Amino acid sequence: MNRIYMQKFGSDKDFEDYFSLVANEEVMAMVTERAIPLEEARNDFKLLLCKNEKHEEFGIFKVLETATNNFIGLGKLEINENDFSEAELGYLLLPKFWEKGYGSEIAKILLNKAEESKVLHRITAIIDPKNIASKKILLKNDFISEKICEIDGLPGEILSRTM
Repeated sequence: MNRIYMQKFGSDKDFEDYFSLVANEEVMAMVTERAIPLEEARNDFKLLLCKNEKHEEFGIFKVLETATNNFIGLGKLEINENDFSEAELGYLLLPKFWEKGYGSEIAKILLNKAEESKVLHRITAIIDPKNIASKKILLKNDFISEKICEIDGLPGEILSRTM
């Protein structure tokens, strides 16, 4: 039995879980370098819900502990709207779930989903170059570093793998 399972964020009732992540400075330190304020998070969440309606198999998912059904983070396998054979993989976890192997489990579940889809040929991931834990997870899953650059004014590293 898996320790975690995923469900798409599907309605406004999921906002509280989403906000618990993006409003957390520790979680967002390697993403936006700041916690996301309430109104900005509400707008981002509305966009997230719209994106989740576009593709049945792909999108942004709540990550829940199987034993407790507690929310522990999110995982995403988001289709590139300019190239439907490509998706971006990502994950965020609440700090108390860090360093417990959940990031690796999320990556594996999402990569299996990508493999089973038969439509995705390339998966990308964007991380902060200082995020050694995420980089290790990605490299273990056959991602290669493509480039280190600035993305939206923040440090970024783009990694990818073919399916």
